[in-house]
Amino acid sequence: MIIEKALRTDLPKILALQYIAYQSEARLCNNPLIPPLTQTLEEVVIEFYSGIFLKVENACGDIVASVRACSENGSLHIGKLIVHPDLQGQGIGTRLLREIEHLCPQRRYVLFTSNKSARNIRLYQRIGYTAFREQDMGDGLKFIFLEKIRA
Repeated sequence: MIIEKALRTDLPKILALQYIAYQSEARLCNNPLIPPLTQTLEEVVIEFYSGIFLKVENACGDIVASVRACSENGSLHIGKLIVHPDLQGQGIGTRLLREIEHLCPQRRYVLFTSNKSARNIRLYQRIGYTAFREQDMGDGLKFIFLEKIRA
């Protein structure tokens, strides 16, 4: 598995993967219109030019995983860690998180997930993230914000 910086030309494929990967989250939240499923290519392009995107391709050249981040106020805000559902649980997400931390060294890393995403929360905690805030989004959904502080 090779992790590389994504190119602008990769964005349509990353967005297509995002739509596939977030189906399970939509089911957990009982909401087919969660923001990752309504994000447009134009919005992804804006994110691309304000941060960094990483990708993982399989042997056929298909993008099977991605993560993005941007630096703000001394913290790296990590978002949309996505792995194709057929490949989840194989350590790809962990490797992507570690690689983005390595490429973008900061004192503090921040990310969030829904309170219903126990698997995501376990992954983040296993690699050193701790919850520091919850935000009520209504309809029983909360976002859990996690951080990792480098010594």
